[in-house]
Amino acid sequence: MDLDRLNQRHSLPDRLRFAPGPGGLPTAFVTADSCQGSLVLQGAHVLHFQPRGQQPVLWASRHSFFSPGRPIRGGIPVCWPWFGAHPSDPAKPGHGFARTSAWEVRETGSTAQGVWLELGLASNPTTLALWPHPFSLRLRAVFGTQLQVELRARNNGDQSVTCTGALHSYFAVSRASDLCITGLEGSSYFDKVGGAPLQQEGPIRIIAETDRVYQDTTAECVVEDPGLGRRIHISKEGSHSTVVWNPWSAKAARLEDFGDEEYLGMVCVETANAASDQIALPPGKGHRLQTTIRVEPI
Repeated sequence: MDLDRLNQRHSLPDRLRFAPGPGGLPTAFVTADSCQGSLVLQGAHVLHFQPRGQQPVLWASRHSFFSPGRPIRGGIPVCWPWFGAHPSDPAKPGHGFARTSAWEVRETGSTAQGVWLELGLASNPTTLALWPHPFSLRLRAVFGTQLQVELRARNNGDQSVTCTGALHSYFAVSRASDLCITGLEGSSYFDKVGGAPLQQEGPIRIIAETDRVYQDTTAECVVEDPGLGRRIHISKEGSHSTVVWNPWSAKAARLEDFGDEEYLGMVCVETANAASDQIALPPGKGHRLQTTIRVEPI
């Protein structure tokens, strides 16, 4: 990728520049009055967001693969057009192909509140071999006092298609076991660890391996972190499912791109279209999935 050309066309003086990021992957670096941030162009992957006066909001593993064609462990991976394992072919890449594809920068800009980027991905021979449907994706990330990430998917074919996906947000926390996650009280969820449908009673506490898909919910979630003295608010649009995940110790030790003790410093609260929350796209129609992340002191 020609970073000089990208900077000539899309950089913003003193606010946005393109340079090699982790592992040399082309990355957009944001420096606004209100925040700092970064977005790796592979996967249109928001990797860093830090409002002024705060610790980083997003978490990334020190053991993550930062190499072409491999998913990044942390930040906000774009899972699409399927969430988790492929429904009929487990040999296909987990969480789809969007998060490892090469996206193109389409537009950039700034306002008094911050900086925004828009990237695009269109069907091509590689994607059609994995998912035989013409499509286009647009991702818009707005870095300011809050972070807003919007994914727009459009069916460019002549047949209806069904897809799932997520904005798979990893959050940096002081200690997972000290957290309180609110907003999903009373919601039904499928416990992928225990293999059973359950109902949430009270706030969520992370005290063991946690992998839950909450259904029929559009609620804002709040991660209350007394150790960092803050609350992270995660609101959403275009989503009726929320995924909460932490691998805990045993699974973290089995993951090649995850440090053995790193599970203590992270939690995923994901804006999703997962499980029964499937999106039907008739020909020429689209869907918008959006997450908005803001931080307030306790």
